[in-house]
Amino acid sequence: MTLWSKRQFHAVLGVVIRTRSGKSGCLTVKCALLISICACLLPLAGCPYYAVPAGAVVTTPASFDRSFAAASGAMHDEGLVITVQDPASGNVVGTFAGSTVTASVRQQADGSVVVQFNSVDARDPTLLNRISRSYDRRMGR
Repeated sequence: MTLWSKRQFHAVLGVVIRTRSGKSGCLTVKCALLISICACLLPLAGCPYYAVPAGAVVTTPASFDRSFAAASGAMHDEGLVITVQDPASGNVVGTFAGSTVTASVRQQADGSVVVQFNSVDARDPTLLNRISRSYDRRMGR
């Protein structure tokens, strides 16, 4: 016979934990044991920790020169012929299949840079979207 046979185990439980005798007392012990196990496991399911994903890019504020070069390069990447490139005014003008696209690069008072692509007569409805995606790639976004 082992040290902790069924009878001895129940005897120990009856002396230490069980206050009532019979089946209802055993049921009370089982409920108390189940509640205590759930209470111990509950904190383990707490808030998960989400680490920064590998390869996360920390962005730095864009400079005017970098943004201007990226806007001009994005227009060139999409096949536009650059006709005007004036860093002093912040304008880049290019043509593509009879459409004129203008990029406007402006530095705001807080130091941030705003880049806007416009086309009045764009025959290709996706052209501005492609230029914008190319600009984002050049800026590392």
